[in-house]
Amino acid sequence: MASILGYIAASLDGFIATEDDGLDWLFRHDKPGPEEKDYDRFLRRIRTVVMGRGTYDFIANDPSPWAYGNQRVIVVTSRPIEDPKGPLETRSDIDALIAELRALQDGDVWMLGGGRLQMAFMERGALDEIQVFVIPEIIGGGRPLFPATGLEAGLTLLAAEKTPEGFARLHYAFNRAPQAETAA
Repeated sequence: MASILGYIAASLDGFIATEDDGLDWLFRHDKPGPEEKDYDRFLRRIRTVVMGRGTYDFIANDPSPWAYGNQRVIVVTSRPIEDPKGPLETRSDIDALIAELRALQDGDVWMLGGGRLQMAFMERGALDEIQVFVIPEIIGGGRPLFPATGLEAGLTLLAAEKTPEGFARLHYAFNRAPQAETAA
């Protein structure tokens, strides 16, 4: 059974992008070095990449080549994707997708991109682990790491470390089924 993993960066004040989806604050810390990067180690264990439509559109509009040639890519969307940037599949039913992902036997699954899709998986108890890289930047607002939905979930800290780039890497496992608050 595949593990479903989150791997995401956030500013110190809890945002993953500026209000206009800008990531300049993150990319100014993207300095390749001679050592093996944590991202490269993580990506080697991934067979399937799942992203929402907003993340796909951001990647598709970037002039860089398609980065996921060795992985199966699934975009969660209800709209067709004309002329996709790389090989991909689409799904619109999250519950059916979770069942499909859980049945995979060929590697782990990465929930790439924004917090909304990751939150949808967390609300269904379908995210097994998450790594959050806290970037030493305060961006003053934007897209939150996770939208406020009333979800409550217990996690176990697996690791906390300072990366060579000066980030804080927090690695958690979800340890119980999440419980969403109900309105009174």
